[in-house]
Amino acid sequence: MADKRLCVGVVTGAHGVRGAVRIKSFTAEPEDVASYGPVEDERGQRHFALQLIGEAKGVVVARIPGVDDRDKAEAMRGTRLYLLRAALPPTDEDEFYHADLIGLAVCLGDGTPVGTVRAVHDFGAGDTLEIERPIGQPVMVPFTRAVVPVVDIAGGRLVIDPPPGLLAAVPEDQAEAEAVSESAA
Repeated sequence: MADKRLCVGVVTGAHGVRGAVRIKSFTAEPEDVASYGPVEDERGQRHFALQLIGEAKGVVVARIPGVDDRDKAEAMRGTRLYLLRAALPPTDEDEFYHADLIGLAVCLGDGTPVGTVRAVHDFGAGDTLEIERPIGQPVMVPFTRAVVPVVDIAGGRLVIDPPPGLLAAVPEDQAEAEAVSESAA
């Protein structure tokens, strides 16, 4: 929770010829990307008052003052849009901002370390956690209450109960990681 801003969307390109932009919203309701006040770019140098004008193919369509033609709209492609955390509503007990999950330590129910949350993805069937392991390839874990029964933001960790076979290589990888860690100490 160190960062005081959260990324709420990204401009994916132009929509039409009059400067409208397509925005992939990261908010629970896509139109909420414009509900909490002006957004800013990643550096905090440019501020944008989004005016939503519609939806198209899984994105919201908006106008941004000063962006009045297709070339200017295309130049915005890839611009991440941020809001101050204080502008957003508090989360419910079982809700989390993705930014709060990234960096959390991941362990099994018995305390065995698994890795660290590197990213949260939504491929259309619900959120998936990408877990960076100390040794080996990252692993993708469904972010459901059954698989992730404990999320302790204040404690900096989450506990997973993965389906059988999902982490089959973790015990060997963990032993190797501990050996590497001990030799580095």
